[in-house]
Amino acid sequence: MASSPALISGTEAWKDLKCHVEAISKTHLRDLMEDSDRCGSMLVYVKVFFLVDVSIRVVAGSRELEDIRLDYSRQRVTRETMEKLYNLAEAANLKGKIHDMFSGKKENSSHCKNEQINATENRSVLHVALRSPRDAVISSDGKNVVPEVWSVLDKISEFSERVRNGSWVGVTGKPLKDVISVGIGGSYLGPLFVHTALQTESEAMECAKGRQLRFLANVDPIDVARSIAGLDPETTLVLVCYAASTFFVFLFHKPQLCLTCSPEAVAKHMVAVSTNLELVKNFGIDPNNAFAFWDWVGGRYSVCSAVGVLPLSLQYGFPLIQKFLEGASFIDHHFHTTPFERNIPVSMESNGKGVSIDGVPLPFEAGEIDFGEPGTNGQHSFYQLIHQGRVIPCDFIGIKKSQQPVYLKGEPVSNHDELMSNFFAQPDALAYGKTPQELEGEKVPQHLIAHKTFPGNRPSVSLLLPYLDAYNIGQVCGTSITGTLKYF
Repeated sequence: MASSPALISGTEAWKDLKCHVEAISKTHLRDLMEDSDRCGSMLVYVKVFFLVDVSIRVVAGSRELEDIRLDYSRQRVTRETMEKLYNLAEAANLKGKIHDMFSGKKENSSHCKNEQINATENRSVLHVALRSPRDAVISSDGKNVVPEVWSVLDKISEFSERVRNGSWVGVTGKPLKDVISVGIGGSYLGPLFVHTALQTESEAMECAKGRQLRFLANVDPIDVARSIAGLDPETTLVLVCYAASTFFVFLFHKPQLCLTCSPEAVAKHMVAVSTNLELVKNFGIDPNNAFAFWDWVGGRYSVCSAVGVLPLSLQYGFPLIQKFLEGASFIDHHFHTTPFERNIPVSMESNGKGVSIDGVPLPFEAGEIDFGEPGTNGQHSFYQLIHQGRVIPCDFIGIKKSQQPVYLKGEPVSNHDELMSNFFAQPDALAYGKTPQELEGEKVPQHLIAHKTFPGNRPSVSLLLPYLDAYNIGQVCGTSITGTLKYF
């Protein structure tokens, strides 16, 4: 059997798609949006089930929640474009690669026998195992890793409850109500994202009463001072994430931290997330106070490992964070089993590389630059750029029900309704634009028409969630959609 081309750009499916793009490049979104059948075909509804037994299978007794809704009708594509994209996915053996990932394979089942999912590190890619049901079977090197995952989750559940209920106290006997998580990269960004999203959710607020969680990810002494300001060493628990161990040695000896390094204090006030128990022991932390993770967890996906689950469980309680894991697991199942035509997530490879998985230089751009702002903040910073400057594909994420709705007497709509009116209006404004003729009809002065003209034809995707709770946040984390702008 002949081997596949070294690059996807060498396949007939790629060439066919490229010719098609050139043919429709002058078609405006304004015209595409007139086709109601096309638009209807680009609305994806995902039915959500919350299962008491944490199993993703639809069983009797499950409670159906509201849909997740994805609208990609404002992308510059036709139904023919989508068919060609599905053909490209088939040429790339995407379905096989998804299966291989869930199977824990290091070597891919594609025609290129040496191709690996994580070839540069020779590891399985199994972050999905971190949020799998207890009875799932997901193997790495022939071993089911799910029991080990749940062993750590059970340990986190037990430890976090002891800290939260006051049975685990500091060296002076005071309850540990403050947690500072020291970590960099994925050890910081993912947990911070979830924490930020949960801070104003009613159930999470109740669970976190009297507690605070902070993150430290920078060796800059100014950042250190800001992160630990006001913390009482007697009531503070320090969580050291694996990649930050040497980083923390530096921080822990800074006078700002004001914590004693006595063995008794370390035993009560420090825990670690690490697989290197020798390093943990040498640092003075009891290996029994170390929470494991595995080399098949990529940094960007580590929020569902002890790196994220431990600090978040200390703040909100493990039962709430378990819902976050369930939400991510639901999306994993959806991604694994749903046909591409109705499949929300997009498989994600390392961004920024200039070569293929085989080390061949890429003749096309790979990896996007992501940025964004919550709510209407972006309108006062970079929206003029996306409306009138360069074309920047956008994602808008909206929430039907606010965590903190505000209703003012005499006002017909709530503050959240006003925010969501922007959520719905911006994708249309990007797609349709505003022509000089429309502005003339609105009696805009002639000298301002050029400044107020919007060309439109700017692609976007809208994702609408019913509510932003732990479960839905897990779904967002389990979903990777190419784009830039985030609305919450």
